Amino acid sequence: MLKHKKILSLIALLPIFAFLLAACGKSNTASKTQTITVVLDWTPNTNHTGLYVAQKKGYFKKHHLKVKFVQPSKDSAEQIVASGKAQVGISGQDTLASAIGKKNPLPLTTMGTILQHNTSGIMSRKADGITSPKKMQGHRYATWNTPTELATIKQVVKDDGGDFKKVKTVPNNITDEVAGLKSKAADSIWIFYGWAGINAEVKNYPVNYFSFKSINPVFDYYTPLIIGNDNFLKKNPKVAKEFMAAATEGYKYAAKNPKASADLLMKAVPELKSNEKMIYKSQNYLSKYYLTDDGKFGKIDATRWNNFFKWLSDHKLVDQKLTKTQGFTNQYLPK
Repeated sequence: MLKHKKILSLIALLPIFAFLLAACGKSNTASKTQTITVVLDWTPNTNHTGLYVAQKKGYFKKHHLKVKFVQPSKDSAEQIVASGKAQVGISGQDTLASAIGKKNPLPLTTMGTILQHNTSGIMSRKADGITSPKKMQGHRYATWNTPTELATIKQVVKDDGGDFKKVKTVPNNITDEVAGLKSKAADSIWIFYGWAGINAEVKNYPVNYFSFKSINPVFDYYTPLIIGNDNFLKKNPKVAKEFMAAATEGYKYAAKNPKASADLLMKAVPELKSNEKMIYKSQNYLSKYYLTDDGKFGKIDATRWNNFFKWLSDHKLVDQKLTKTQGFTNQYLPK
């Protein structure tokens, strides 16, 4: 009889055990949520749309992530990620090269690219007729006076049959490229078409533009990129994969839904709403560059990556020669 009572008591306690197990399960799930700090390369813009979409549509949450976006301060995104103050950041292949192409490289690895093609080039006033690099001769180019930038301009002018020495340079203190051209602060400016070129279209300001990749394919390098701190990646490979899975969902949505994703970006960053027309137009332009021809996000082609790094090494634009496939991996991308 006593034995039967014990059995009945245990049966009565089963629902309580089940409840406790469920509670423990919920607790473990909650403890898996990881906080990731992402440092942008600049102020929030349409390069970052997929990340904000992932936040607003709950893709990060679905992958057990809580993501915080910050902007770079006096330190660059590369320095902030390398220091561990942010686990993830936005960079570009040219700026990353300087960070890892030295005797004591910063501990950074690219987890994926945001755009599949380099959308930068030279914009100038339509009336000046600067339709190719050679025609920059005799005109003022606004320069940041950095080695890679100047070597790029020198290369494309040479490829076009011109002489870089005949190109005049002035300091680039321009924050609005269209305003800079209008005021004649310079005659030609290095821009990213998805922002400054679109700005010229929105303001109906007549310009000429040529891309660097149309002059020399070595300049079809990857920018912007999603980079990670090496120590973080080594210790948390699954978290890195979850982050890239959520980012992939965000950018695939943005690729297929330019207007809706632009709305989500402006909802996340209300100050962009004052420039609504440009955001819509810029998003429509960039959404076409997020994915490969077969619909993949983030994938980097080793040949293109290596060609640009070889060019940098050959022109001694990095302190230490860059090796093949240095600085990137596709392993964190969804299969």
